[in-house]
Amino acid sequence: MTDDFERRHGFPPGVNEVRLADSADQAAARTLARDGLVPADLVTFYGSIGEVTWADVGNGCFVDPAADVLLRFKHYGTVDDGAGQKNRGLVIGSNGGGLSYVAGPGGMIHRTRTSSLDEPELDRVADDLRQFLELLESSLTRFVTNGDPGCL
Repeated sequence: MTDDFERRHGFPPGVNEVRLADSADQAAARTLARDGLVPADLVTFYGSIGEVTWADVGNGCFVDPAADVLLRFKHYGTVDDGAGQKNRGLVIGSNGGGLSYVAGPGGMIHRTRTSSLDEPELDRVADDLRQFLELLESSLTRFVTNGDPGCL
């Protein structure tokens, strides 16, 4: 994907990696789990994967480290997903173009329609983390094949 990136775009590629979790990531994931802030599959994910950074796939695609998710929660709280107080979620990443991904307590992943989290409008992009990761994989494959990351 990055072989002729600089020739095509005029600047060197950014970071494009899936980073394995370290002990700090795993500790933050345990805190998220202990406090019941994220679904179990996301805790499992963060036990192995520290973060996903695809800076050059479209505008970018990012699944934030558990420590960042936890810090954002401590500073800003949860995000209203439009389904009431019991369904408030946490921002877990972004598309690099100003839209955020929000994981609800039931496991669904939503994407904001705008960059504002004050009164966000969200669209469901996946029923669970597995489906979300499959969509990310499809976006990466499509981007490598034809340069278009699709709608994520």
